[in-house]
Amino acid sequence: VQLQASGGGLVQAGGSLRLSCAASGITFRLYAIRWYRQVLGKQRELVASISSGGTTTYVDSVKGRFTVSRDNAKNTAYLQMNSLKPEDTAVYYCNVVIRVGVQIWGQGTLVTVSS
Repeated sequence: VQLQASGGGLVQAGGSLRLSCAASGITFRLYAIRWYRQVLGKQRELVASISSGGTTTYVDSVKGRFTVSRDNAKNTAYLQMNSLKPEDTAVYYCNVVIRVGVQIWGQGTLVTVSS
């Protein structure tokens, strides 16, 4: 099982980025996908999730600005990030829980938002 995150980069405040998380080795459509972010020295934070059925959740700080989606035909999940703020700067990871006690992490993609 492998998750490959991509799409990070440097963007000015107010700009947009779309992150992708490509999965392999699993029946992608059966699993919820989560997006986390981590700032150096801080705990990893759950940002958004999308269930196998398409139900989405967001942390309050990104509601109205971020949108999580999935394309099961492409085995890929996305995190569309609009109106980015400097405080969104972090390494973003995608995650899937295969079963209790077993979760897979993507390698992380760096998002830097300049003021």
